[in-house]
Amino acid sequence: MPTYEYECVNCSKIFDIFQKITDKALDKCPKCHKKISRLIGGGSGVIFKGAGFYATDYAKSKSKGSSSKAQPGSCSSPKGGCGGCPHAH
Repeated sequence: MPTYEYECVNCSKIFDIFQKITDKALDKCPKCHKKISRLIGGGSGVIFKGAGFYATDYAKSKSKGSSSKAQPGSCSSPKGGCGGCPHAH
């Protein structure tokens, strides 16, 4: 559910409330019961919870018996234009 931010026109109280998108906007301040206006938000922040979507969650796969030598067909140093290389250039 989105969080909406409101400000009272009378007492300047600012508060947030969770509402469904289909809910009507509030019209009275919970403090003084006067008119309120919904503020324009800066958007919602991204919250990452649980496993996945983190750079640290992708373990580097090392098979048994692998060495630090380059794989066949890969370049030994990451330079632009080597094509088909697993290195990010």
